Amino acid sequence: MAKRKRLKSDPCPVARALDVIGDRWSLLIVRDAFDGISRFGAFQKNLDVARNILSDRLSQLVADGILAVQPASDGTSYPEYVLTSKGRALFAVVVTLRQWGEGHLFDDREPRSHLRVVDGSTQVAEVQVRGADGRILQPQETRVDKVAG
Repeated sequence: MAKRKRLKSDPCPVARALDVIGDRWSLLIVRDAFDGISRFGAFQKNLDVARNILSDRLSQLVADGILAVQPASDGTSYPEYVLTSKGRALFAVVVTLRQWGEGHLFDDREPRSHLRVVDGSTQVAEVQVRGADGRILQPQETRVDKVAG
């Protein structure tokens, strides 16, 4: 199998982000970490992924600063994988993907998981792209200033 081309020096922020979290297993690991999973065995059980793939993705997420390895909080010898501040900054990305999936990939009566505010006081609002003035922007109202090259 051909080694994938790394995009660490690409001038596009989307390309660089996908280089780090664009693999489905990596993003599902991040999702599970937000759900409180922190142990190798729990990731493997929840994702039903091969050990070698999980090991590779966890190592890469640690190398990229998305996860950190720390001693187990319960004193056992099994390390825990925890989100770093860089990893926690992916929360809006995961929520946006969730909301897109809810809106476009399920029939109305099809069962699915739901994201809720822990205290039950309110639902999670739809993530929207807004201008600095607070108004919701549509794609045609934005542009990318590309690097000359």
